[in-house]
Amino acid sequence: MSLNKAVLEIRNRQRIKPSSNEYPAAVWRSTDHFNGETVDTLTIIFKTSGCWWGKAGGCTMCGFVYDSAKIPPQPEELEKQLENAMQKGERLERFMVKIFTSGSFLDEKEIPVETRKNILGKLAADERVFKVIVESRPEFVTDEILKSCSDALGDTSFEVAIGLETSSDNIRKNSINKGFTFADFTRAAEVAKNNNVAMKAYLLLKPLFLSEKEAMEDIVNTIDDVAGYAQTISINLCNVQNGTYVEHMWQRGQYRPPWLWSIVEILQRAKQKHPELVITSDPVGAGSKRGPHNCKKCSRDVSDAVHLFSRTQDLNVLDGLDCGCKELWKKVLDLDGLTYGSPIRD
Repeated sequence: MSLNKAVLEIRNRQRIKPSSNEYPAAVWRSTDHFNGETVDTLTIIFKTSGCWWGKAGGCTMCGFVYDSAKIPPQPEELEKQLENAMQKGERLERFMVKIFTSGSFLDEKEIPVETRKNILGKLAADERVFKVIVESRPEFVTDEILKSCSDALGDTSFEVAIGLETSSDNIRKNSINKGFTFADFTRAAEVAKNNNVAMKAYLLLKPLFLSEKEAMEDIVNTIDDVAGYAQTISINLCNVQNGTYVEHMWQRGQYRPPWLWSIVEILQRAKQKHPELVITSDPVGAGSKRGPHNCKKCSRDVSDAVHLFSRTQDLNVLDGLDCGCKELWKKVLDLDGLTYGSPIRD
Protein backbone atom coordinates (compact mmCIF):
# COMPACT_ATOMS: atom_id res chain seq x y z
CA MET A 1 0.00 0.00 0.00
CA SER A 2 1.33 3.45 -0.90
CA LEU A 3 1.80 6.05 1.81
CA ASN A 4 -0.77 8.32 0.18
CA LYS A 5 -3.36 5.53 0.09
CA ALA A 6 -2.74 4.76 3.77
CA VAL A 7 -3.20 8.44 4.66
CA LEU A 8 -6.36 8.67 2.53
CA GLU A 9 -7.92 5.62 4.21
CA ILE A 10 -7.55 7.31 7.60
CA ARG A 11 -8.94 10.57 6.20
CA ASN A 12 -12.02 8.82 4.84
CA ARG A 13 -12.87 7.43 8.28
CA GLN A 14 -13.04 10.91 9.82
CA ARG A 15 -16.08 13.14 9.82
CA ILE A 16 -16.24 16.93 9.58
CA LYS A 17 -18.65 18.40 12.11
CA PRO A 18 -21.07 20.95 10.63
CA SER A 19 -20.68 24.51 11.89
CA SER A 20 -21.49 28.04 10.75
CA ASN A 21 -19.64 29.21 7.65
CA GLU A 22 -19.71 32.80 8.92
CA TYR A 23 -17.08 32.15 11.56
CA PRO A 24 -13.43 31.17 10.96
CA ALA A 25 -12.17 27.78 12.09
CA ALA A 26 -10.00 29.60 14.64
CA VAL A 27 -8.65 33.04 15.46
CA TRP A 28 -6.21 34.11 18.16
CA ARG A 29 -3.89 36.90 19.23
CA SER A 30 -0.20 36.40 19.91
CA THR A 31 3.14 38.17 19.49
CA ASP A 32 5.87 37.76 16.91
CA HIS A 33 9.20 39.18 15.77
CA PHE A 34 9.31 41.96 13.19
CA ASN A 35 12.26 44.18 12.29
CA GLY A 36 13.95 43.73 15.63
CA GLU A 37 10.89 44.25 17.81
CA THR A 38 8.09 42.22 19.35
CA VAL A 39 4.74 42.97 17.72
CA ASP A 40 1.12 41.89 18.11
CA THR A 41 -0.23 39.31 15.69
CA LEU A 42 -3.74 38.22 14.78
CA THR A 43 -3.89 34.73 13.29
CA ILE A 44 -6.98 33.72 11.31
CA ILE A 45 -7.75 30.24 10.01
CA PHE A 46 -10.46 30.67 7.41
CA LYS A 47 -12.98 27.88 7.03
CA THR A 48 -12.90 27.02 3.32
CA SER A 49 -13.77 24.08 1.11
CA GLY A 50 -10.41 22.61 2.13
CA CYS A 51 -6.95 21.81 0.85
CA TRP A 52 -7.04 20.03 -2.51
CA TRP A 53 -4.02 17.93 -1.58
CA GLY A 54 -5.58 16.98 1.76
CA LYS A 55 -8.66 15.72 -0.06
CA ALA A 56 -6.43 13.52 -2.25
CA GLY A 57 -4.69 12.02 0.79
CA GLY A 58 -2.43 14.73 2.07
CA CYS A 59 0.34 15.06 4.61
CA THR A 60 0.97 12.40 7.23
CA MET A 61 0.94 14.83 10.17
CA CYS A 62 -1.84 17.22 9.14
CA GLY A 63 -5.19 17.19 10.92
CA PHE A 64 -6.09 20.71 9.77
CA VAL A 65 -8.00 19.26 6.83
CA TYR A 66 -10.83 18.59 9.30
CA ASP A 67 -11.15 22.35 9.90
CA SER A 68 -12.66 22.75 6.44
CA ALA A 69 -16.35 23.48 5.92
CA LYS A 70 -18.81 20.62 5.50
CA ILE A 71 -20.58 22.73 2.87
CA PRO A 72 -18.28 25.04 0.83
CA PRO A 73 -18.80 28.64 2.03
CA GLN A 74 -20.13 31.34 -0.26
CA PRO A 75 -17.96 34.42 -0.99
CA GLU A 76 -20.04 36.59 1.33
CA GLU A 77 -19.61 34.03 4.12
CA LEU A 78 -15.83 34.13 3.71
CA GLU A 79 -15.86 37.92 4.01
CA LYS A 80 -18.09 37.59 7.06
CA GLN A 81 -15.46 35.30 8.57
CA LEU A 82 -12.94 38.13 8.25
CA GLU A 83 -15.33 40.57 9.89
CA ASN A 84 -15.92 38.24 12.82
CA ALA A 85 -12.23 37.43 13.16
CA MET A 86 -11.19 41.09 13.26
CA GLN A 87 -13.32 41.58 16.37
CA LYS A 88 -10.62 39.64 18.20
CA GLY A 89 -8.19 42.43 17.36
CA GLU A 90 -10.41 45.35 18.40
CA ARG A 91 -8.08 46.44 21.19
CA LEU A 92 -4.87 46.09 19.22
CA GLU A 93 -3.25 49.34 18.14
CA ARG A 94 -0.78 47.98 15.57
CA PHE A 95 -0.53 44.39 14.40
CA MET A 96 0.14 42.02 11.55
CA VAL A 97 -2.34 39.46 10.27
CA LYS A 98 -1.51 35.84 9.48
CA ILE A 99 -4.00 34.11 7.18
CA PHE A 100 -4.33 30.34 6.97
CA THR A 101 -7.03 28.24 5.34
CA SER A 102 -5.77 24.77 6.27
CA GLY A 103 -4.91 24.76 2.57
CA SER A 104 -3.85 27.60 0.29
CA PHE A 105 -5.15 31.15 0.52
CA LEU A 106 -3.93 31.70 -3.06
CA ASP A 107 -5.97 28.76 -4.42
CA GLU A 108 -8.99 30.33 -6.12
CA LYS A 109 -10.98 27.14 -5.55
CA GLU A 110 -10.71 27.85 -1.80
CA ILE A 111 -10.81 31.64 -1.92
CA PRO A 112 -12.31 33.06 -5.17
CA VAL A 113 -10.22 35.78 -6.81
CA GLU A 114 -12.63 38.64 -6.08
CA THR A 115 -13.10 37.45 -2.51
CA ARG A 116 -9.35 37.32 -2.03
CA LYS A 117 -9.04 40.88 -3.34
CA ASN A 118 -11.84 42.05 -1.05
CA ILE A 119 -10.30 40.42 2.03
CA LEU A 120 -6.86 41.88 1.34
CA GLY A 121 -8.39 45.26 0.47
CA LYS A 122 -10.22 45.40 3.80
CA LEU A 123 -7.02 44.58 5.67
CA ALA A 124 -5.15 47.27 3.71
CA ALA A 125 -7.84 49.81 4.63
CA ASP A 126 -7.27 49.11 8.34
CA GLU A 127 -4.48 51.50 9.32
CA ARG A 128 -3.55 49.30 12.29
CA VAL A 129 -2.53 46.39 10.01
CA PHE A 130 1.04 46.89 8.82
CA LYS A 131 1.72 43.43 7.38
CA VAL A 132 -0.23 40.46 5.98
CA ILE A 133 1.14 36.93 5.75
CA VAL A 134 -0.71 34.26 3.76
CA GLU A 135 0.04 30.56 3.48
CA SER A 136 -0.03 28.66 0.20
CA ARG A 137 1.31 25.65 -1.60
CA PRO A 138 3.95 26.66 -4.18
CA GLU A 139 1.88 25.85 -7.27
CA PHE A 140 -0.35 28.87 -6.61
CA VAL A 141 2.54 31.34 -6.31
CA THR A 142 2.53 33.00 -9.74
CA ASP A 143 3.35 36.45 -11.08
CA GLU A 144 -0.31 37.13 -11.81
CA ILE A 145 -1.56 36.10 -8.37
CA LEU A 146 1.17 37.94 -6.44
CA LYS A 147 0.63 41.11 -8.46
CA SER A 148 -3.09 40.91 -7.74
CA CYS A 149 -2.43 40.52 -4.00
CA SER A 150 0.13 43.34 -3.91
CA ASP A 151 -2.24 45.66 -5.77
CA ALA A 152 -5.00 44.91 -3.25
CA LEU A 153 -2.68 45.51 -0.28
CA GLY A 154 -1.11 48.71 -1.54
CA ASP A 155 1.53 49.90 0.94
CA THR A 156 0.82 47.10 3.43
CA SER A 157 3.74 44.66 3.69
CA PHE A 158 3.08 41.26 2.15
CA GLU A 159 4.65 37.85 2.81
CA VAL A 160 3.91 34.39 1.45
CA ALA A 161 4.53 31.36 3.66
CA ILE A 162 5.03 27.87 2.25
CA GLY A 163 5.06 24.62 4.21
CA LEU A 164 8.26 23.30 2.68
CA GLU A 165 8.93 21.07 5.74
CA THR A 166 12.36 19.92 4.47
CA SER A 167 14.72 20.47 1.56
CA SER A 168 15.02 16.68 1.18
CA ASP A 169 12.72 15.43 -1.56
CA ASN A 170 13.13 11.90 -0.19
CA ILE A 171 11.89 12.83 3.29
CA ARG A 172 9.14 15.09 1.95
CA LYS A 173 7.83 12.27 -0.24
CA ASN A 174 8.32 9.18 1.93
CA SER A 175 7.83 10.59 5.44
CA ILE A 176 5.49 13.54 4.89
CA ASN A 177 3.73 12.85 1.57
CA LYS A 178 3.76 16.55 0.73
CA GLY A 179 3.09 16.32 -2.98
CA PHE A 180 5.68 18.79 -4.30
CA THR A 181 9.45 19.10 -4.65
CA PHE A 182 12.16 21.42 -3.40
CA ALA A 183 12.43 22.74 -6.95
CA ASP A 184 8.76 23.76 -6.76
CA PHE A 185 9.56 25.76 -3.63
CA THR A 186 12.61 27.49 -5.09
CA ARG A 187 10.61 28.41 -8.20
CA ALA A 188 7.91 29.98 -6.02
CA ALA A 189 10.57 31.80 -4.00
CA GLU A 190 12.07 33.29 -7.16
CA VAL A 191 8.62 34.43 -8.30
CA ALA A 192 8.09 36.09 -4.91
CA LYS A 193 11.49 37.79 -5.09
CA ASN A 194 10.77 39.12 -8.58
CA ASN A 195 7.53 40.63 -7.24
CA ASN A 196 9.13 42.14 -4.12
CA VAL A 197 7.16 39.77 -1.88
CA ALA A 198 8.84 38.33 1.21
CA MET A 199 9.08 34.55 1.58
CA LYS A 200 8.64 32.46 4.72
CA ALA A 201 9.41 28.75 4.96
CA TYR A 202 7.72 26.44 7.44
CA LEU A 203 9.86 23.44 8.37
CA LEU A 204 8.84 20.25 10.20
CA LEU A 205 11.00 18.80 12.95
CA LYS A 206 10.84 15.01 13.13
CA PRO A 207 8.43 13.63 10.56
CA LEU A 208 7.81 9.89 10.55
CA PHE A 209 10.55 7.30 10.08
CA LEU A 210 13.44 9.54 11.22
CA SER A 211 15.51 9.17 14.35
CA GLU A 212 15.85 12.18 16.64
CA LYS A 213 19.35 12.90 15.38
CA GLU A 214 18.41 12.45 11.72
CA ALA A 215 15.50 14.85 12.22
CA MET A 216 17.74 17.46 13.83
CA GLU A 217 20.37 17.27 11.11
CA ASP A 218 17.70 17.47 8.44
CA ILE A 219 16.40 20.77 9.82
CA VAL A 220 19.89 22.23 10.17
CA ASN A 221 20.72 21.21 6.59
CA THR A 222 17.39 22.53 5.33
CA ILE A 223 17.99 25.94 6.88
CA ASP A 224 21.31 26.06 5.02
CA ASP A 225 19.50 25.17 1.78
CA VAL A 226 16.69 27.72 2.10
CA ALA A 227 18.74 30.62 3.49
CA GLY A 228 19.02 32.14 0.04
CA TYR A 229 15.29 31.87 -0.67
CA ALA A 230 13.44 32.79 2.54
CA GLN A 231 13.83 35.71 4.91
CA THR A 232 11.93 34.01 7.73
CA ILE A 233 11.99 30.38 8.82
CA SER A 234 9.46 28.89 11.22
CA ILE A 235 10.21 25.45 12.62
CA ASN A 236 7.13 23.44 13.54
CA LEU A 237 7.73 20.61 15.99
CA CYS A 238 5.61 17.66 14.91
CA ASN A 239 2.72 16.92 17.25
CA VAL A 240 0.18 14.11 17.13
CA GLN A 241 -3.05 15.41 15.61
CA ASN A 242 -6.27 13.41 15.48
CA GLY A 243 -7.06 11.50 12.32
CA THR A 244 -3.53 11.46 10.93
CA TYR A 245 -1.06 8.78 9.92
CA VAL A 246 1.28 10.14 12.58
CA GLU A 247 -1.41 9.33 15.16
CA HIS A 248 -1.75 5.86 13.64
CA MET A 249 1.97 5.23 14.21
CA TRP A 250 2.03 6.92 17.63
CA GLN A 251 -0.83 4.76 18.93
CA ARG A 252 1.25 1.71 18.04
CA GLY A 253 4.28 2.94 19.92
CA GLN A 254 6.18 3.58 16.68
CA TYR A 255 6.52 7.36 16.93
CA ARG A 256 7.54 9.87 19.58
CA PRO A 257 7.24 13.64 19.08
CA PRO A 258 10.58 15.48 19.16
CA TRP A 259 12.44 16.42 22.31
CA LEU A 260 12.45 20.11 23.19
CA TRP A 261 16.21 19.86 23.66
CA SER A 262 16.43 19.20 19.93
CA ILE A 263 14.85 22.52 18.93
CA VAL A 264 17.10 24.36 21.40
CA GLU A 265 20.21 22.96 19.74
CA ILE A 266 18.83 23.62 16.26
CA LEU A 267 18.10 27.26 17.08
CA GLN A 268 21.54 27.76 18.58
CA ARG A 269 23.36 26.23 15.62
CA ALA A 270 21.22 27.80 12.90
CA LYS A 271 21.09 31.34 14.32
CA GLN A 272 24.83 31.43 14.86
CA LYS A 273 25.39 30.39 11.25
CA HIS A 274 22.64 32.56 9.76
CA PRO A 275 22.30 35.66 11.96
CA GLU A 276 20.50 37.50 9.14
CA LEU A 277 17.56 35.06 9.18
CA VAL A 278 14.55 35.40 11.43
CA ILE A 279 14.18 31.88 12.84
CA THR A 280 11.17 31.08 15.00
CA SER A 281 9.43 28.12 16.58
CA ASP A 282 6.16 27.62 18.42
CA PRO A 283 6.19 24.22 20.18
CA VAL A 284 2.46 23.45 20.01
CA GLY A 285 1.36 21.06 22.72
CA ALA A 286 4.71 21.28 24.48
CA GLY A 287 4.96 19.06 27.54
CA SER A 288 2.10 16.74 26.55
CA LYS A 289 2.43 13.17 25.32
CA ARG A 290 1.10 14.21 21.92
CA GLY A 291 3.37 17.24 21.70
CA PRO A 292 7.12 17.88 21.80
CA HIS A 293 8.36 17.22 25.31
CA ASN A 294 11.25 16.59 27.64
CA CYS A 295 10.41 15.55 31.19
CA LYS A 296 7.57 17.04 33.24
CA LYS A 297 10.02 19.08 35.27
CA CYS A 298 11.57 21.14 32.47
CA SER A 299 9.25 21.07 29.43
CA ARG A 300 7.45 24.30 30.32
CA ASP A 301 10.65 26.26 31.02
CA VAL A 302 12.35 25.09 27.83
CA SER A 303 9.23 25.80 25.75
CA ASP A 304 8.97 29.30 27.27
CA ALA A 305 12.61 29.95 26.38
CA VAL A 306 11.98 28.88 22.78
CA HIS A 307 9.02 31.27 22.59
CA LEU A 308 11.10 34.09 24.02
CA PHE A 309 13.89 33.48 21.52
CA SER A 310 11.34 33.49 18.70
CA ARG A 311 10.13 36.93 19.74
CA THR A 312 13.54 38.45 20.39
CA GLN A 313 16.04 36.44 18.28
CA ASP A 314 18.34 36.67 21.31
CA LEU A 315 20.36 33.47 21.73
CA ASN A 316 21.20 34.42 25.30
CA VAL A 317 17.73 33.34 26.43
CA LEU A 318 18.63 29.75 25.51
CA ASP A 319 21.80 29.74 27.59
CA GLY A 320 21.78 28.02 30.94
CA LEU A 321 18.86 25.68 30.19
CA ASP A 322 19.50 22.36 31.89
CA CYS A 323 17.80 19.36 33.47
CA GLY A 324 18.66 15.79 34.37
CA CYS A 325 16.73 14.56 31.33
CA LYS A 326 19.19 16.28 29.01
CA GLU A 327 21.60 13.39 29.48
CA LEU A 328 18.85 10.95 28.48
CA TRP A 329 18.22 13.03 25.34
CA LYS A 330 21.92 12.78 24.47
CA LYS A 331 21.72 8.98 24.83
CA VAL A 332 18.69 8.98 22.55
CA LEU A 333 20.71 10.83 19.91
CA ASP A 334 23.38 8.13 20.13
CA LEU A 335 21.07 5.12 20.08
CA ASP A 336 17.81 6.16 18.38
CA GLY A 337 19.16 5.46 14.90
CA LEU A 338 19.64 1.80 15.77
CA THR A 339 15.87 1.35 16.24
CA TYR A 340 14.93 2.50 12.71
CA GLY A 341 12.96 5.46 13.97
CA SER A 342 11.00 3.71 16.71
CA PRO A 343 11.32 5.55 20.05
CA ILE A 344 13.61 4.11 22.71
CA ARG A 345 11.36 5.39 25.49
CA ASP A 346 8.70 8.07 25.96
